[in-house]
Amino acid sequence: MIGTALGGLALVVLGTAAGLVLVTAVVGHAVQRLLPPRGAFIHAAGERIHWLEKGQGPPLLLIHGLCGQMGNFTHSLVDRLAQDHRVVVFDRPGSGHSSRAPDADGSIVRQAALVAELIAALGLGRPAVVGHSLGGAVALMLALNHPGSVRTLALVAPLTQPQAEPPPAFKLLAIRSAGLRALVAWTVATPWAILFSAQILKAIFSPHTGPLDFATRGGGLLTLRPANFIHASQDMAAVETDLPALAARYGELSCPVSILFGRGDRILDPQRNGAQTAACNPSVIELTLTAGGHMLPVSAPDAVANFVRRAGQRLPPRLQPG
Repeated sequence: MIGTALGGLALVVLGTAAGLVLVTAVVGHAVQRLLPPRGAFIHAAGERIHWLEKGQGPPLLLIHGLCGQMGNFTHSLVDRLAQDHRVVVFDRPGSGHSSRAPDADGSIVRQAALVAELIAALGLGRPAVVGHSLGGAVALMLALNHPGSVRTLALVAPLTQPQAEPPPAFKLLAIRSAGLRALVAWTVATPWAILFSAQILKAIFSPHTGPLDFATRGGGLLTLRPANFIHASQDMAAVETDLPALAARYGELSCPVSILFGRGDRILDPQRNGAQTAACNPSVIELTLTAGGHMLPVSAPDAVANFVRRAGQRLPPRLQPG
């Protein structure tokens, strides 16, 4: 009797798991067809990188954050900046439509090296670099390890300091085991993201309201693919490893660094990631606070565009007039 019951339970578990895998595969395929690549591809640091360019003028390179892709910028910000800049956006490796090699991880050091190679390959010279959220950490590592690739940094709601716990909206990503990460990605991650999508959007956009077209025009649906979950989880693990050493080096920064934070950010603490970081090197790091939350490039694009333009005009201390 017990053996029969256990056998029946095992069949239910296997059937449920198979159903979840099927749902995940169907959703992932549908999303891929609904949101195909919009830009071109270029090879950098062994990866196939999806990128897009718009406008003419001084070069700007934009780096998106965790679980994001270029749609976070093309939704509302790129057209504004392209009025007077050559704007380049790309999907970080493992995000959007860019590849991540099976033996690669989310190392911030490796991602910064890839960005430096991308800048050279696209002939951007020394662009102003805009980093949002995790993209801010990548931008800071780029400025420290590859100073010849950066003229100035404009960081929007950047991740700059280690934190004990991930934001609640991203806790499911906090997996260290590669096997468990893949299991979660192919079973519960996609249904969980669909089920709690309203709560997640509220957290990342609050106190603003996320736009109705963020899932499509902003690329939000791309997060439902299992590969996206795996790579975002790798990124989160890399942050825990790399960020303490990065934060210890902010005094070495020599290019101007401008930081913009929304006072109502519910994902990253403006005091910790903004004011505390600015205090590390006040001669080059400048902090601005504004109304809004974490997704400022989508919810407050005019404020971000104006901030980026101001940041691009800053000079290193040794070049300041007078």
